[in-house]
Amino acid sequence: MLAIRLMRTGAKKRPSYRIVVKEKQSKRDGAYLENLGTYNPTREPAEIKLKSDRVQYWIGKGAQPTDLSSTVGSEAWNSRDLKSRPH
Repeated sequence: MLAIRLMRTGAKKRPSYRIVVKEKQSKRDGAYLENLGTYNPTREPAEIKLKSDRVQYWIGKGAQPTDLSSTVGSEAWNSRDLKSRPH
């Protein structure tokens, strides 16, 4: 099963994240299939960059966003009405 998850990068006490597609059972920082964007919570306001066309593609293939990644990317998911698509 595929999941859209956050993968932590950055230094200690300065987190930044990649939004990636990976197997649901894999480790948080393990191998991933595709990098969909970035999330930097240390900026004010938090910086989010997403490839919305690729997000739509992977959700169409059955990837499910995790709770935190769906919160982070909620603007992108809602703008394209991706949450309501059947999995």
